[in-house]
Amino acid sequence: MTLLIDALLDELVVRALAEDLAAGDLTTEAIVGPDERAIGRAIAHTALVVSGGDVFARVFHAVDRGVRVERFKADGARAEPGDVLFAVEGSTRSILFAERTALNYIQRLSGVATLTRRFVDALPQGSALRIVDTRKTTPGLRALERRAVRDGGGFNHRNDLGSAVLIKDNHVAAAGGVRAAVERARQYAPHTSRIEVEVDTLAGLEEALAAAAEVILLDNFGDRELEAAVLRAKGKAILEVSGNVTLERIPFLSTLGVDVVSVGALTHSAPSADFGLDIQPLGSA
Repeated sequence: MTLLIDALLDELVVRALAEDLAAGDLTTEAIVGPDERAIGRAIAHTALVVSGGDVFARVFHAVDRGVRVERFKADGARAEPGDVLFAVEGSTRSILFAERTALNYIQRLSGVATLTRRFVDALPQGSALRIVDTRKTTPGLRALERRAVRDGGGFNHRNDLGSAVLIKDNHVAAAGGVRAAVERARQYAPHTSRIEVEVDTLAGLEEALAAAAEVILLDNFGDRELEAAVLRAKGKAILEVSGNVTLERIPFLSTLGVDVVSVGALTHSAPSADFGLDIQPLGSA
């Protein structure tokens, strides 16, 4: 698994660097000599949760193995404005070549981790409710964004379409109803896989319970509907809430007795964290 992840990161980094460096760097090559050296410090401009340290370092090493990267904050750690998170030292040209791509990664991933932490922190202390992500991820960056969710204290939903059964509204429509969809899935799925089905009405919930679905996703239920659904289904299935999940709604949801809240916004709407890389010249080698 580690080798697969390493290969994925290498491919992502190469593609990202090609967007900036396929034709070289006219500005840096014109202004900075090939023997000049510098140290750069990545500084947080706002409060945030760190994520993406591995890929940050990998970008610099992909440009120049001689660039030294030092990390001062681990992934998952909180940082305050002005905190130095990373230092890079080596060829000034190499640092400038890699700067934007490396910052793009940690800004995006730390943004996801920071938003996730806000949702997790909104839970009452000791709550067993899980905040989880969805597959609404940036194409090509799912593995990194899911890691960022974990760095923020959240959990991951299914990784891909082959990793779990999740019957959505269009599956229900195709099958002709909730019960029919659950029964077909149970006949096909391996015995090790739970059957999860999405419902958007209390009538659909009754169908899911009658079909003995192990996990029921309550989609876009109002507060009163959720209370009625939990009263009806608690202890009979794992209950997941999704749709219209705002930060302000988390404390209420934590009181209901549901098990999981899935939040697509963790990845599709997280604002990037604000970083800068300040460079200090060290002279020529």
